[in-house]
Amino acid sequence: MQNDLFSLPLCGIDEAGRGPLAGSLVISGVVIQRHIDGLMDSKRLTEAKREKLFSRIIKNTKYHIVIFSATKVDSLGISRCIKQGLLEIKENLDGYDYLFDGNSAFGVSSIRTMVKADNKIAEVSAASILAKVTHDREMVKFAKKYPEYGFEKHKGYGTKVHIEAILKYGKCEHHRHSFKVKGER
Repeated sequence: MQNDLFSLPLCGIDEAGRGPLAGSLVISGVVIQRHIDGLMDSKRLTEAKREKLFSRIIKNTKYHIVIFSATKVDSLGISRCIKQGLLEIKENLDGYDYLFDGNSAFGVSSIRTMVKADNKIAEVSAASILAKVTHDREMVKFAKKYPEYGFEKHKGYGTKVHIEAILKYGKCEHHRHSFKVKGER
């Protein structure tokens, strides 16, 4: 862990669900209190491994998860949601250095950024896993009510199958209506 870059204990921050056509935007902040083996970018882990690590992260960290529904993303926009999420994490996990995965802190002071931090810094990896698992669990829940979209498979992202379902059935309450797909009415 490269914690020599920070003077205070580190709160790693990451998000999941920035780009899907359906589902919430989830932002999480994590402060590790006890070492957790196997942390890395959530996208590089299998679903089963993420689920296992999720429970270990919950038990061995201080964390805060912020969820913005598709409706909230539509009304505020992605950037405002991310900014609000970062501010809420700072408010709930106060007194740390903050590192957000990516290249923008969305105007929030005292948050540093690092591209691919989710694969380099344990706290950001843990935040990545909490955000991804929270997002994916929600999509599996939505799939039970709306099986025609296949949310459990693509987790709301714009796959060919998902786009075809939108064109056939229209959008449901969990779709982002501000995100348009080609051929949509």
